[in-house]
Amino acid sequence: MIRFAEGSEATVIDSARARELVGELVEQLGPVRRVLIIPPDYTRYHSGSGELTVMLYELLRQQAHVEILPALGTHTPMKPQQIAHMYPGIPPELFRIHDWRDNLIRLGELPGDEVARLSGGAVDYTMGCELDHLLLDGGWDRIISVGQLVPHEVIGIANHVKNILIGTGGKEIIDKSHFLGAVCNMEKIMGQARTPVRDALNLMARRFLGHVPITYLLTVRAKDEAGKLVTRGLYAGDDEECFEVGARLCQQVNIDLLAEPIQRAIVHLDPLEFKSTWLGNKAIYRTRMALADDAELIILGEGVKEFGEDPAIDRLIRRYGYKGTPHTLDAVRSEADLGGNLSAAAHLIHGASEGRFRITWCAGGLSREEIESVGYAYADPAEMRRLYKVDSLRDGPQVGHDGKPTFYISNPALGLWALRRNFPGGL
Repeated sequence: MIRFAEGSEATVIDSARARELVGELVEQLGPVRRVLIIPPDYTRYHSGSGELTVMLYELLRQQAHVEILPALGTHTPMKPQQIAHMYPGIPPELFRIHDWRDNLIRLGELPGDEVARLSGGAVDYTMGCELDHLLLDGGWDRIISVGQLVPHEVIGIANHVKNILIGTGGKEIIDKSHFLGAVCNMEKIMGQARTPVRDALNLMARRFLGHVPITYLLTVRAKDEAGKLVTRGLYAGDDEECFEVGARLCQQVNIDLLAEPIQRAIVHLDPLEFKSTWLGNKAIYRTRMALADDAELIILGEGVKEFGEDPAIDRLIRRYGYKGTPHTLDAVRSEADLGGNLSAAAHLIHGASEGRFRITWCAGGLSREEIESVGYAYADPAEMRRLYKVDSLRDGPQVGHDGKPTFYISNPALGLWALRRNFPGGL
């Protein structure tokens, strides 16, 4: 059931209109005494979810006890200053921390033959469904999942039930869903509303979450003509329909289809948002379908100081590196540590160019030796920023300092760049 759906390629939903829509949603929910809000963490700061979560809290706090459980997945828990910045006015003591390894409740599993069917035979393992105990033990009258619909390398278009099953899920589903997406070819998945991972999570939701009172609140965000990030769509509902309607707008405004391949791309990572290659490699995921063979991809990540946000995953990235699918799959088969951490293995596949294009990583907190040890070329971020005059670049194609065509992206988390031939049926 859709509770509301508003948006188009030209729509701008400002704060006042968003508050009206959120108010309508709260009225539709009726009397509630206990509400759990599940928004994204700080890595999705630009999603618009922070403002919506604050609105929900302000409208609900007079009638209900409210708690906030950021959908961390494997990410680092939010710091107090991040909570204050993203969710101003919400008391920090209302925030809970999801632990993807402990305090989980197992609801069931998808059998291997179903996973094999969904994956076209790529994998045939079972997929267990585990959730943070807080969702099931809290006595909630309503759980509100807040997030952004945006192209994604694992599931095609992020959010909706992914925010629940992966964002507040356990190690098994995080590992196996990510690996499922990797072995099913992320270039066939990104930007698609129906994918093997989406189908698997939807199937789990139908079977195991029917008794959980979840409502989804979803944004679609894009830059306007002046380069300002605005909300183009806002959708709410209790089932898959709100995702399906919102996903169509996401494809229209968040996928940039190009006629010719990019020879050189410079991708900037906001230092407030990107601290690891685990997140910063969106610069690779989201541009790879637009890059020419032997293209140059330069990633400027002044705030990046680690490979994985989780210490165990950081060690695996340092050990095995971003060295291509065959190398990674061989290690999955032969090495117990990587074979037991399939989400890390999937990330290593996602972050490799497979030798097709060149990647130069400019990380402010990782040394040349560290960057080169995992398979990338290194350059000093300050020098590259000066050389390419990044502070004066605008998003899109332009002529570089050396007269060569250059394509600039100020935030890879906001969209997907691909060639028209990758979407022969259009958007």
